[in-house]
Amino acid sequence: MKEKILIVVQARMASSRLPGKVMLPILGKSLLARMIERLNMISHKAEVIIATSETPDDDIIINEAINLGIPYYRGSLNNLLDRHYQAAKLHDASVVLKIPSDCPLIDPRIIDHVLDYFFANREAFDFVSNLHPATYPDGNDVEIMTMACLTKAWENASRELELEHTTPYIWENPQLFRIGNVSWPTGLDYSMSHRLTIDYAEDYYFIERVFRELYADNNQFSCDDIINLLNQKPEIYNINAQYAGVNWYRHHIDELKTIAPGQTKQAPAKNLQEL
Repeated sequence: MKEKILIVVQARMASSRLPGKVMLPILGKSLLARMIERLNMISHKAEVIIATSETPDDDIIINEAINLGIPYYRGSLNNLLDRHYQAAKLHDASVVLKIPSDCPLIDPRIIDHVLDYFFANREAFDFVSNLHPATYPDGNDVEIMTMACLTKAWENASRELELEHTTPYIWENPQLFRIGNVSWPTGLDYSMSHRLTIDYAEDYYFIERVFRELYADNNQFSCDDIINLLNQKPEIYNINAQYAGVNWYRHHIDELKTIAPGQTKQAPAKNLQEL
């Protein structure tokens, strides 16, 4: 029987750093809509679902999902592992992808590349990502797991960070799961130097500028196209360069066994109140 691939995009309006970021405008559409547009460019046959919370603030995300013709699921605000699991179970998924909603510049070719690796090694791994360790520019996050793997995590995870961030129970327990990783074929590591994700206002200005520069000529622009643009116009790179390498790991570096201090950094001093 052909396996059903489900891409779960977890999105909510609540954000301590940039509230409502997923609905910010990018060339006349929401950031979330632009991201869904890129996810639908992958060559693998997959269904996309938006998983949001039951809080009234997220009604706008449900309306956006309806406008986009995308299925949605509403669940726990803070237990994203449960939200992910319930959405996958509801849609009878056998292979589940976690793609964060703060990655509107994600390259569909990279998603396909990680999926190709997963299916080429289908009997060898329970979980495959391009994050452990990461080498691609931040914002190209792809995590793929079998439904059995997700179910085991859902049944056993208990720490707050495991529930909030969905997959740490899996990649923090390599003795329980068969884990594979895909590195950037260039041999380069831009995971701490290039930031294509959104958490701060500067990230939004960066992403909006990249779309303005590249979208009109090629709406399927790639990660390589973005890197070339940043090399040609370093002023665009500098818009959010101060946040390169800043990620959620920094809050839990003493709790995570498989994350080294060099895989994260603190936010600039002006944002110390967020730490």
